[in-house]
Amino acid sequence: MTETTATLAELLIVACAEVWRDDPEWLATGITPIPRLGASLAKLSFNPRLMITDAENMLVETPAPLGPRDTSPTVEGWAPYARTFDNLWGGRRHALVAPVQIDRFGQTNISVIGDHVRPKAALLGARGFPGNSASHPNSYFIPQHNRRSFVAGEVDHVCSVGYNPKRWANGRKPLGLELRWIISNLCVMDFGGGDHAIRPISLHPGVTIEEVRDNCGFDLAWSGEVLPVTALPTPEALSIIRALDPHDIRATLIKGNPSAQRIA
Repeated sequence: MTETTATLAELLIVACAEVWRDDPEWLATGITPIPRLGASLAKLSFNPRLMITDAENMLVETPAPLGPRDTSPTVEGWAPYARTFDNLWGGRRHALVAPVQIDRFGQTNISVIGDHVRPKAALLGARGFPGNSASHPNSYFIPQHNRRSFVAGEVDHVCSVGYNPKRWANGRKPLGLELRWIISNLCVMDFGGGDHAIRPISLHPGVTIEEVRDNCGFDLAWSGEVLPVTALPTPEALSIIRALDPHDIRATLIKGNPSAQRIA
């Protein structure tokens, strides 16, 4: 295997960028730093069509770096709530969000852990997840791949629509429901199995399929085929990432800031 100085966080940023590779001119939204850096990398390296914001209220021509900055990015336009929701409800957005739980249907939870009436932990609340999931494509970033995140049965509180007909209003699939990718700290997955079952499509360097399966609370769609290894960041991608994150915030996001390649 090729040696690399890249970290796991940098590999995850590159993997996240790929979710927007073939998207048309619509809004790319990455929630939390790694997905945000992924959207910025995608725009700068292979998909300049994407619309992105400065994470506040402006559409920008070039991505805004994380953290304090000496100069402001070139602004393309104002992005107030009304304009953002025009894109959202119109399906012209692809969001990469970070739920705390996901189940075999692709339903996600950011609201509570445990019973909703008497939860073990109260989190953000459902926020925009219901409308987002029914209106435009969504992908997911889960930095801790384990059975607490990939849960058996259903998530503790269903915040977003998934491929579970029992949860669809009047039994009808929402027109905008389209779940695409899951990026975790172990692998990349999609919903390409039978009946939109979640399946692994690449393993990060040094990760085994047995580890991925053992850390899921539900069965994955996997027929025994050899899976490719998730691509390592190229020198060009690393250069862009380091410019986008000059304060190295990414080094604080995965515990211990491990290498992209596991050391045996």
